[in-house]
Amino acid sequence: MKFADKVYKLCSRIPRGKVSTYREIAKAMRTKAYRAVGQALKCNPYAPKVPCHRVVASDGSLGGFNGKMNSRKKELLLKKESVIIKNGKVQNFKKKLYKFSR
Repeated sequence: MKFADKVYKLCSRIPRGKVSTYREIAKAMRTKAYRAVGQALKCNPYAPKVPCHRVVASDGSLGGFNGKMNSRKKELLLKKESVIIKNGKVQNFKKKLYKFSR
C-alpha cells in the first residue's frame, strides 16, 4: 500500500467532532514523516469522504491546507462538526484530539 493511501485510511478513522494531527497520523504509521503526511493530505483526491479538514497541527492550529481548502473553509467544516476554532486554534484541543490505537 502506498504511503498516501495509508494516510487516507487513517484519516478516514477520525470521527466527526474530533481532530487529529499530522504527527498522530505519522506515529500511527510508525514514522516521523509528519510533513509527508501533510503533503499526502494536501493532495487528497477523496475529500470529503477522507476528512482531511479534521487534521490540524500539533499545537491545535489549523495547519496546512491545499488550494481547494483555505483556512476559512476548513474552519467552517469543523464548526459544522462542533469543533470550535478561536484565534486560529481548536478550542479544548486535548478533549477534541483523536489518537489512533495500535
